[in-house]
Amino acid sequence: MLAGCSTPTTPLSAAAGLLRGIRAPNLCNLLGYKRPLSRVAALALALNFAITLRAAPSPDAIVAADGSGQYTSLQAAINAAPMQTDPAAPRWVILVRAGTYRERIYVQRERGHLRVVGEDASRTVIACDQHANLPGPDGQPIGTFRTATVQIDGDGMVWENLTIANTAGRPGPRAGGPAVAQAVALRADGDRLEFRHCRFLGWQDTILVNRGRHYFADCYIEGSVDFIFGGATAYFDRCRVHCLADGYITAASTPKDQPHGYVFADCTVTGDDGVKTYLGRPWREFARTVFLRTTMSAAVRAEGWHNWHKPAAERTTFYAEFGSTGPGANDAARVPWAKPLTAAAAAALTPAAVLGGADGWNPATP
Repeated sequence: MLAGCSTPTTPLSAAAGLLRGIRAPNLCNLLGYKRPLSRVAALALALNFAITLRAAPSPDAIVAADGSGQYTSLQAAINAAPMQTDPAAPRWVILVRAGTYRERIYVQRERGHLRVVGEDASRTVIACDQHANLPGPDGQPIGTFRTATVQIDGDGMVWENLTIANTAGRPGPRAGGPAVAQAVALRADGDRLEFRHCRFLGWQDTILVNRGRHYFADCYIEGSVDFIFGGATAYFDRCRVHCLADGYITAASTPKDQPHGYVFADCTVTGDDGVKTYLGRPWREFARTVFLRTTMSAAVRAEGWHNWHKPAAERTTFYAEFGSTGPGANDAARVPWAKPLTAAAAAALTPAAVLGGADGWNPATP
């Protein structure tokens, strides 16, 4: 039984046996859920998590902050990985034991075919505190794009069961230093990147999906302003998106001829007490963002979307919802320039359809 999440009463409850040794409250906390999940949602999360654990191969390298592995730094383990880019070859696996690793991670293109698996999503933390107003070697502010805690240029990488955080803190003045500004936790520049059971922590600009195709499954993502942004195609499957302060969840910069931007499917949007957020605003004029079957708390503003004071963008963006539920779901009050989405069109937005591209990539396939 999944005590602390819910107690499934369907015949599928036998599947909970897969989770012996994993406490259900920890499973809920992985995604930041403070309230009990529904019976179906808890069981689905449990099944997915158990399958992931069973599928994890023996590691090629172990990172441990206490010195009990081959490396004390994740970057050192990545640097030791073979130059491997063939998507048909087995991934080199790095196990990261619980601990806080205060370092910036860069994955070069030649070493992208890796799998990084954390021991515990809430206790395996990769963190740094760079932000856009810090001075660089030339004395000038480094800017948003150079603040990432983890930057991935390589293709085909998989990250599981850990936290990637930018700990610069809430934007605003700081005594003895420049005001905290944009601070990226993850910068994704590769293609076919997967993130499963991960947590992404930050404030403004938490995740930059800059280019390529990316799949986020059962993740927790928090921030305040534009905290998922960039021009990539990204699919967020069963994720929790949590708003720390008033702002905007997404700021897509989808290229004009790119068929998809961001798709959020079967997700949950929550917020701190009193917070109000927009679902998105267009960083560039052809931004595309869709929410499917998403549970929206009262943190979501009734109008839903913002034009970033660019009236022309109302004609060129594609902002749509289908099957939204909860206090923040309000079709009648949404901005009139949001696009309608039929049941058939919503059903067609599968991971395979959105992310497939020329190579038929489908990360949702077990």
